[in-house]
Amino acid sequence: MRPSGPFGRLVKLIGPGVITGASDDDPSGIGTYSMAGASLGYSMLWCAWITFPLMFAIQYICARVGLASGEGLAAALNRRFSRKLVFVVVLSLVIANTINAGADIVAIAAGINLLIPIRVSALILPVSVLIVVLQIWGSYQLIANIFRWLCLSLLAYIASSFLAHPSWRQVACGTLVPTIHFDRTSLSMLVAVLGTTISPYLFFWQASQEVEEKRAHGRGRLWQRRGATDEEVQYRAWDVGVGMFFSNVVMFFIILASAATLNRAGQTDIGSAQDAAEALRPLAGDAAAILMALGLIGTGLLAVPILTGSAGYAVCETFHWPCSLNAKPHKAKEFYIVLVASTAGGLLIDFLGVKPMQALFWTAVINGFLAPPLLVLVMLVANNKQIMGKRVNGWTLNILGWTTAVVMFAAAIGLVLTW
Repeated sequence: MRPSGPFGRLVKLIGPGVITGASDDDPSGIGTYSMAGASLGYSMLWCAWITFPLMFAIQYICARVGLASGEGLAAALNRRFSRKLVFVVVLSLVIANTINAGADIVAIAAGINLLIPIRVSALILPVSVLIVVLQIWGSYQLIANIFRWLCLSLLAYIASSFLAHPSWRQVACGTLVPTIHFDRTSLSMLVAVLGTTISPYLFFWQASQEVEEKRAHGRGRLWQRRGATDEEVQYRAWDVGVGMFFSNVVMFFIILASAATLNRAGQTDIGSAQDAAEALRPLAGDAAAILMALGLIGTGLLAVPILTGSAGYAVCETFHWPCSLNAKPHKAKEFYIVLVASTAGGLLIDFLGVKPMQALFWTAVINGFLAPPLLVLVMLVANNKQIMGKRVNGWTLNILGWTTAVVMFAAAIGLVLTW
């Protein structure tokens, strides 16, 4: 049934793209953007508007792959490339996602620690168990419905940015004039910002969720899912656009608030969640830690299931195993085994004693190195008529997609050369 009225259309637009956009500002994103503002001031603000068309294009391309092929991204890669190459890609993704999930779990624990005086290390195991239980015996929709509202606490960065009374001349300069310093610190921050904004796990998640939506509408067989109507493609463009716009607005104001508070006060190094919370002090005062805690907990509990879930989708699609977050465990055993194993791997990483904020930052850097070669494969799939049919990329998506790959390759290579 078609949506009626403006509100009905808005509700229909809240799909995988909006959820993906919300989860893109996960604890890794919050930590990385906070560090960017604290260490480099307003000079990284330009990344918000530069990355918006790039991340929109990539997520929309991945959505179209799922819509047109009726399969997830790993399955589409299997049809275009050798099994060995796809195995290497999927293994790299699983490793990166496991590290990322571990960093996000410890960030959730750090957020709880801001509210309750319990050691972070003592909270890691209960948080991990809670996430696994919700995924296996609940559903991702349940998790999203519960925790997505906590993500609205990130909007506090907007108010805090204005209340901090930044230098608007410097804000305008940092926003409108891209500035890149060719030193290790600046390039590592650029790679981290790109990696946490245009993250590989979101490519796989976006395509797989398009398949899940088709299954939810009764298209259980592959031949039923293949192909997409113009209306489906148009709605997904809006869905992805809204999600990515929300993500980048939050990104912009996290950097701005951190620059206007932490950097201006000379605190250029963020070592804990409490340090990062200081960016919210102009709005919340002593309650800044509460807002930071809600942001870390909400985004973390949205993101970790996406991280482990996208790893599960990628592995199972590669080996043609059944996979769905909506399936009962006995009907998708391999999928849930990968999911639990990825969470357990992240749990082990957490006990290595890495500082939460440093773990979040280096997770973003890892994603910044993994994304460029994967983008090349995604673009080749998206231009393959056997897979995409009439939904192959047009020239606009090709320009934006290949530009994204080139930019991320250049940043990664630049960092290697300056290391």
